[in-house]
Amino acid sequence: MIKRKQLGQHFLNSNAIAKSIVSEAKITKEDTVFELGTGLGILTPLLCKKANKVISVDVDEKLVRNAKSAFSDIDNLILKSGDGFKEKDSFSIFVSNLPYSKSKDAIEWLAQTSFSHGVIMVQKEFADKLLANSSKRKAVSIIANHAFEIKKISKVGKNNFSPPPKVDSVILKIIQKNTMKKDLIQTINKIFSYRRKTVKNILKQFNKETVIDKRLDDLSGDEIIHLANQILEK
Repeated sequence: MIKRKQLGQHFLNSNAIAKSIVSEAKITKEDTVFELGTGLGILTPLLCKKANKVISVDVDEKLVRNAKSAFSDIDNLILKSGDGFKEKDSFSIFVSNLPYSKSKDAIEWLAQTSFSHGVIMVQKEFADKLLANSSKRKAVSIIANHAFEIKKISKVGKNNFSPPPKVDSVILKIIQKNTMKKDLIQTINKIFSYRRKTVKNILKQFNKETVIDKRLDDLSGDEIIHLANQILEK
C-alpha cells in the first residue's frame, strides 16, 4: 500500500461509482478499451462485459498477478504490468482512475494518442486546472482543451477510496478533438515557464519577433497554440 501512496493512487471502493464510470464511457462490442491502473480490478470486469477487448495495465506486478488469478475466466482481457504510457496498443476508449502524481503525464500522452473518447477520474484540484479560466490556466490546461472536449460528470467524495485521499475527486469525460505532436506539447510547457513575460519577450527567448505586447493570460487557448506553432516554424 505504501508504494501506491507514493504514486498518489487510491483504490475506488464504490461499485455504484464504478458502474457509472463504465456507463458514461458508452462502450460497444466494437470497442477496445485501455484501462490505465488495474488496481483491485473494480472496473475491469465491468469493462470486459461491454467491450470487444480490454487492455488493462498496472505498474504494480502483484496487482496484475492478482487480477490474472481473479479474472482468469475472462477471455477478452489482456493484463500487463509496466508503464502504461509506453504501451503501443491501439484503442478506442480510455478509462482510468488516474494516479494523482501521473495526471499531467496522462493528459500529455493522451493528447499524442489517437482514440475516440475516455472517462477519467482525477483529483478535484487537477480538474479545476483543466477547466480553469485564463488567469489560472497552466500549460496542461491549454494542451487538454486543444486536444479534447472536456465535460465534468460528477464529484466523488474521498470516502469512496481506500485509503481515503485528502481531497475529493472528479469524473471527467474527454472527447478527442485533435492529436498533438510531442514538440508542440513541449513548446507549450516552455512558453508557460515564461508566463510573467509579454508575448514579445517570450518570443525573444526563441529568437522570434512579434509586435504583440499582450501577456500570456490575455491570450485565448487557440492564440497560445498559434504562438507555439509560430515558435516551431523554421
